[in-house]
Amino acid sequence: MAKKRANGEGNIRKRKDGRWEGRYTAGYDEKTGKRITKSVLGKTQAEVKEKLAKAVAEAESVDVRRADEYTLGTWLQTWYELYAKPHLRFSTAEYYRRGIELHITPRIGDIPLKKLTGRDLQGLYKDLREHGRLREAQKGKQPGLSDSTIRGIHTMLHNALDRAVKERLIVRNPADDCVPPKIPKHEMRILPPEQIKSYLTAADQRGVLPMFYLELVSGLRKGELVALQWSDLDIENKTISVSKQAGRNNAGEPDITRPKTENSIRKISIPQEAVDLLVAEHQKYPNNPWLNSDKELIHLSTVS
Repeated sequence: MAKKRANGEGNIRKRKDGRWEGRYTAGYDEKTGKRITKSVLGKTQAEVKEKLAKAVAEAESVDVRRADEYTLGTWLQTWYELYAKPHLRFSTAEYYRRGIELHITPRIGDIPLKKLTGRDLQGLYKDLREHGRLREAQKGKQPGLSDSTIRGIHTMLHNALDRAVKERLIVRNPADDCVPPKIPKHEMRILPPEQIKSYLTAADQRGVLPMFYLELVSGLRKGELVALQWSDLDIENKTISVSKQAGRNNAGEPDITRPKTENSIRKISIPQEAVDLLVAEHQKYPNNPWLNSDKELIHLSTVS
């Protein structure tokens, strides 16, 4: 019985056309059991020997049978459905989906996954920075995507390609070779003191003074503000316990979850005026558990 070659085992020979060829075993077909043979070519034996050593090393690291199945686009879709979407918040999953479908796949999605290079990704980032906007109204003001958006796309690609390395579809992550844009630091925008009266007057006229006064004195994030319940208010100590945030579930409906980081769980001191407003508001709807709603959890867009 003939000896079965180990993956990566190869040999070198000189061809009739004068070039040297190195052939090696890249794996075995699951269905037929036949050996998958590949080759490298070169002008000299030394050149082919070097190429063959590199190819053999890659053959031992990559599952050739599966690696040939994917383009970047098909792999991103597989990664998104299996590894990203089930474990992400709805808003983050939507951000990833739009990045894949609108920005990445139309540009470089047809590139075979195993042939993807850092230069391909760097070219993508350049194109997105110069021509990434899709809406005509936005293109007139700024034709390219922001640096923060492009960096988010880079982070997503890096995660997806890391998984491809772990599944032996590629040898290394080409995103490691990229230089993503730096996110510029902007000075924090705060409400000028001379506009506070107008802000509170407008909130009072819309019947939401307690919630917007609390926002003014606490600096809570929008999702944290919406998620507050009556039980989170400590009247005696004048504090608000922040331990959850509002968002959307996979069906796009309002939902309550824990904050992304444990550091976001905290207590915030508020002035007596805020406590009095919240207590007075709650007395109107004593059976309602939500601190900033008269009936049920409100949409974030309502607060906006």
